[in-house]
Amino acid sequence: ALAGSTRAGKATSDVDILNFALTLEYLEAAFYAEAVSGGKLSGEAKSFAATVAKHEAAHVSFLKGALGAKAVKKPTFDFKGTTMKQATFLKTAMVLEDTGVSAYAGAAPMIADKKTLAAALSVHSVEARHAAWVRDILGKGGAPLPAPAAFGPALSKAQVLKAVTGTGFITG
Repeated sequence: ALAGSTRAGKATSDVDILNFALTLEYLEAAFYAEAVSGGKLSGEAKSFAATVAKHEAAHVSFLKGALGAKAVKKPTFDFKGTTMKQATFLKTAMVLEDTGVSAYAGAAPMIADKKTLAAALSVHSVEARHAAWVRDILGKGGAPLPAPAAFGPALSKAQVLKAVTGTGFITG
């Protein structure tokens, strides 16, 4: 849920990076909260959603606390029913978690403050575990491996924005 860029030749600040992360964490937190409240999940998918909902809410609280008055406002979301069908929920969760992991990896080298970097990396590792967990759930039906490759991609802010806006989930 992080990525960096430049604007008019000026490097993106840690505040910009953290606000980008916060927006993606808002998205994930809302996605999982809706999945839990919808009551359509069962078994390990239900347990996964409940656990990850708590984690994502904690990530939001942490980032809002770190940013204080500079924190962006929570957007509105429409998950288009993806949280109400277990198979669709799991596939969407995999995409969101994989994107978040790659976004943090893409932004980490641009974070100037060592404390901010350490905090971002602590979130990154948990996002990676979420990605592995959902892949493991899906893999029980013959789908993706929890760790499909030795190295994961680092996405740029533009690539993450393309992936997230392509979902149509952020509505305002």
